[in-house]
Amino acid sequence: MAHYIPFYRRLLRLAIPVVLSQIGQVTVSLVDNMMVGHVGTAELAASAFANNVFIIGMFFGMGITYGLTPLVGKAFGNNKPKEVVKWLKNGIFTHFAAALALSVVMFGVYFLLPYLGQTNDVLELASPYYLLLCASYLPFMLFFSVKQFFEGIGNTKIAMQITLVSNVINIAVNYVLIFGKFGFPELGLLGAGIGTLVSRLIMPVMFLFYIFRIQRFRHYFTLANAQPFSKKRIVSVLKIGIPIGFQIIVEVLTFSIGAIMMGWLGETPLAAHQVAIGLASFTYMISLGISQATTIRVSHQLGQNDFQSLKMAAFASTHLVLLFMSVMGLIFVLARNYLPLVFTTDPNVVIIASQLLVVAAIFQVFDGLQVIMLSTLRGMADVKIPMLMAFAAYMLVGIPTSYGFTFLLNAGPIGIWFGYLVGLGSAGIFFFLRFKHNISGKA
Repeated sequence: MAHYIPFYRRLLRLAIPVVLSQIGQVTVSLVDNMMVGHVGTAELAASAFANNVFIIGMFFGMGITYGLTPLVGKAFGNNKPKEVVKWLKNGIFTHFAAALALSVVMFGVYFLLPYLGQTNDVLELASPYYLLLCASYLPFMLFFSVKQFFEGIGNTKIAMQITLVSNVINIAVNYVLIFGKFGFPELGLLGAGIGTLVSRLIMPVMFLFYIFRIQRFRHYFTLANAQPFSKKRIVSVLKIGIPIGFQIIVEVLTFSIGAIMMGWLGETPLAAHQVAIGLASFTYMISLGISQATTIRVSHQLGQNDFQSLKMAAFASTHLVLLFMSVMGLIFVLARNYLPLVFTTDPNVVIIASQLLVVAAIFQVFDGLQVIMLSTLRGMADVKIPMLMAFAAYMLVGIPTSYGFTFLLNAGPIGIWFGYLVGLGSAGIFFFLRFKHNISGKA
């Protein structure tokens, strides 16, 4: 294992800023849930419902932006600066156009909310909150587009700094508006939505500040402005980005459909689901941060045609994530009766959430494996076959398993999470086999 040490170090230098950024994002989500949960169970359930619908479009858009990183990373690793700025110009244009189209679709989904089987109390609270989330979508996508370019050239620190600052702003606005502090009205869940909108408007503005302030980054954008639009490059960005978007959508849709099914069981199971998924998301986001650094490392090694280093970078990431997820799974089991108390004092919510955390402790390991292997494949620009694998694992295996355990075998809320476990396990195995196939004979 000693020969992996340099790979651990290089990976962590890239990953730590991304991980801190991811921790910041999920911390805000956890704080939102804590604040909203102390307002009431109905508010927590409404937050869960609106977010689980919204993140389908949000993560699809984010997936499209992820397609820029391997293209920029490969050109950067191959020391072709002119190629880098061409991808910058065409990538950001493509992402902006996609964000506009997706914004229209997501606002349209608002009119479908009453048909998703939620209680009237949840629907009444969730509807205006969902509209505020939709309003925050375009600036959020602009931030992610520039973020993926910066990560392609190996800079992960700036996005981290912007994310952390915006998160502090989000928490502050939430505190003031959710609970009505300093003379402001007490808006509850609506206040959380305003906090999200304000923080996401600030994120792309802060990126502009960095670009104008630092000459090296300003130079990239100046050169990019002089480049022509290229239909071929726009298509290339979409050919990678759209399958990645669908990969993410399929996984997110699995969890969103699970949340909707949980809502069929009542407000209390849905609130418990939101608590447990918030905790599981915290560990996942850290693994996701490491995986995004893995995409950068793999794309750079691919640009240099160094397949042995590419393979070792992928396995070094896998070692770190599996170790981390195993430790966090143990914590979930040991503290399952105490962690939910941070979010709610409702004893029925706590009991159900503690049961879900036991299942989460197991699927953590498979979740870590699938996210690393998938990000490695993205770094190699292999996205179409993994998209089909994701569909098979989540939609053909995971969702039917959730439904079968919950409604046919009467397993209750925990049955939905058994489906998550089976789906993630299948995905992890599929993606690992695909990576082994890609690297066979090259390293």
